Amino acid sequence: MPRASERGAVAVEFAILAPVLIMLLLGIMEFGRAYNVQVSLSNAAREGVRVMAISNDQTAAKTAAKNAAVSLNPQLADANFTFGPASCSSGAQMTLTIKYTLSTLTGIAGPFPMQGVGVMVCSG
Repeated sequence: MPRASERGAVAVEFAILAPVLIMLLLGIMEFGRAYNVQVSLSNAAREGVRVMAISNDQTAAKTAAKNAAVSLNPQLADANFTFGPASCSSGAQMTLTIKYTLSTLTGIAGPFPMQGVGVMVCSG
């Protein structure tokens, strides 16, 4: 049987630990979401540079990348894409960089600037 001097100790301990546990949970959620966006950006860049390396068409490459990253909200704008070099010549290396700013769910940290990069050798 607990002594009268220990009454309420569990409530005080919970009040001290609850904010820490909630922050830990929110941090796990934000990290998981950021990781998911990073994977989506990398896949979109890879898909876009693949289309660019095959067809040498920046518009088609941007469309392919946008279609590969449909889970991103807001959607990718054309200004977020950087091709280097501007066109593919046979055997040259094409790079596509997609930049994105991730807003957070909790507002505790962020927004986070992110980018996905795809590199592929052009075929003629």
